[in-house]
Amino acid sequence: DIDHLNPRVQKELVEWLNWLRTDVGFDGWRFDFAKGYSADVAKIYVDRSEPSFAVAEIWTSLAYGGDGKPNLNQDPHRQELVSWVNKVGGSGPATTFDFTTKGILNVAVEGELWRLRGTDGKAPGMIGWWPAKAVTFVDNHDTGSTQHMWPFPSDRVMQGYAYILTHPGTPCIFYDHFFDWGLKEEIDRLVSIRTRQGIHSESKLQIMEADADLYLAEIDGKVIVKLGPRYDVGHLIPEGFKVVAHGNDYAVW
Repeated sequence: DIDHLNPRVQKELVEWLNWLRTDVGFDGWRFDFAKGYSADVAKIYVDRSEPSFAVAEIWTSLAYGGDGKPNLNQDPHRQELVSWVNKVGGSGPATTFDFTTKGILNVAVEGELWRLRGTDGKAPGMIGWWPAKAVTFVDNHDTGSTQHMWPFPSDRVMQGYAYILTHPGTPCIFYDHFFDWGLKEEIDRLVSIRTRQGIHSESKLQIMEADADLYLAEIDGKVIVKLGPRYDVGHLIPEGFKVVAHGNDYAVW
């Protein structure tokens, strides 16, 4: 119940942030429950503490249809994320967690991979609009773990990582998946591919196919990723590409 509009609160929080940065050594902030106070206030904290990176948790509900599934068009949801970044400062270090991508990906891997191509032919989440400011993730301490409030389908988690670790945006790996689920080696392999091929937050994404059982995309002309159970995709893969990672219903060339 902090009053973020109180000048003394702002002053002391800024002093604390600067102490964390200069004395302790932290160089970035995660703004928890950022929808609980205005972007104008967050801008004060960012501008006066000068972190190298800042990410906001703006978790709001997607738009759902009568079938209980997300609507294909989630533009208002991702606009809320984009607007927050714009208000805090689009040219600065501010980013937001891409909850739009998270929500769509949750459902898409359950046999509805067509959802991963928006009506404009681009990625349907925030990464389709402003990937440089989108922090992608599969689960976090709220959605997964012991709280389990909005978990990714547990048997398809690696499909989620195959997506975010090959796509634009800044991917975030969940501690539980990496250390507790026995997925370290598979995730490590995808991270090494991203690093080796120079895939970054603003990489160019070309969606090749997006059907119920197949999602195929090429990134920067260097990496191709496949999600879904369909195996007969050899005719879609350009000559010269070789499989470098694969697992349950995913593959990377």
